[in-house]
Amino acid sequence: MFSSIASALRAASTPILVVAAIYAVSVTAGIAMSHSGNGFALAYRDSLVARAHRADPTSIAADSGHDVRAAATDFARNLGLAAIPETVGGLLIVVPVGMAAYRGWVGGIVSVDSHHASHLAHARSAVYFIVTILLQLTAFTLAGGAGLHLGWSFFKKRGPFVGPSWFRLPGPALRDVAWIYAVIVPVFAIGSAWEFLVALQ
Repeated sequence: MFSSIASALRAASTPILVVAAIYAVSVTAGIAMSHSGNGFALAYRDSLVARAHRADPTSIAADSGHDVRAAATDFARNLGLAAIPETVGGLLIVVPVGMAAYRGWVGGIVSVDSHHASHLAHARSAVYFIVTILLQLTAFTLAGGAGLHLGWSFFKKRGPFVGPSWFRLPGPALRDVAWIYAVIVPVFAIGSAWEFLVALQ
């Protein structure tokens, strides 16, 4: 199992590193904008957080004190509604790239609180924020990188191909994606548990 995972990660290493670089740039840009008082970034941050507290099931559960439900919902939504569609979107190449740029920027702008004070200013809140974003974005980086690997293999016709005659996908890249998800799933689970069940906020 571990050798198969390592082999899959090696095969997808370049796309994973590309997505990781995009996240690094976009998170840094978001942090710089929010900490410099950029009006657009702060207004977008406030609007995004307000919408989440009104409509997002994870935020609603957390606000109601149902931390276990919040962690479970966060895990399910990150995996099923974000990561898997993003990996499939890798067949179009641009989807993981665009999502990494946007998600990383959002991760950066929420580095300040509702009063626009930095979460990085104090050790406890800084540890909580940094570990949370590292866990979540590690999983999303792997998901996006796996998608790019799949899309690039599809366009480069790196077979053998499997599936119905009307839509066949590269078998080796599909296997790599499956093994990479053996890492993604537990990282998402740990990230959600950390974010909602570890009281460091």
